[in-house]
Amino acid sequence: MGCAPRVSRARGFTLVEVVVALSVLALVLLATVTALRTFANTQISLERLTGRVDELRNVSSTLRDLVESATRGDNLEGLTLGGPSHAGTFVQGNQEQVAWKATLLFGERFGGVYLVRLAREGEQLVLRWQESGVNDRNARWANTPSRSMVEAVQDFRVAYLPEPGAEWQASWRADGPPPAALRLQLCSRDRWWPELVMRWPR
Repeated sequence: MGCAPRVSRARGFTLVEVVVALSVLALVLLATVTALRTFANTQISLERLTGRVDELRNVSSTLRDLVESATRGDNLEGLTLGGPSHAGTFVQGNQEQVAWKATLLFGERFGGVYLVRLAREGEQLVLRWQESGVNDRNARWANTPSRSMVEAVQDFRVAYLPEPGAEWQASWRADGPPPAALRLQLCSRDRWWPELVMRWPR
């Protein structure tokens, strides 16, 4: 009499094995989610850093161009005999703002000598401009054209260098020659920008 065929019995998972498998799967999912979150946070940080760098580059470039286009000349009062009333050098300001004459171009056909001012207004660093006149020292800036340069400004300071090697000063009067250099310090979104030091054209 032959042996009866062996019936194979399917072996199932024990409760312990199921718990272990689920635990391993949970750990894998947790690691994946953590990695994705870290990647997303890194991406956001990089985008913010890139945005700050672009903002710094744009603001720095604009202000340097404006300073380089500052009017020059020995006529400190802005008056000439038989010439335009806005000729000559003009720079004045204190720790909170600075104003100067610069040659601005609006497109290819429009432009001229304008009085520009850089100052903190509320939580913004604002650049304003108006046509230069004979009374630039007492110019009124309300309702003048403006452009917001930086948002969320917490601190803004201006300093003036009389000559190379001298001490920085907190103010500058328009009845003398222009400073040798201008220094701007800015804090925005709890971060201090690198100091912006610009040589003044003479």
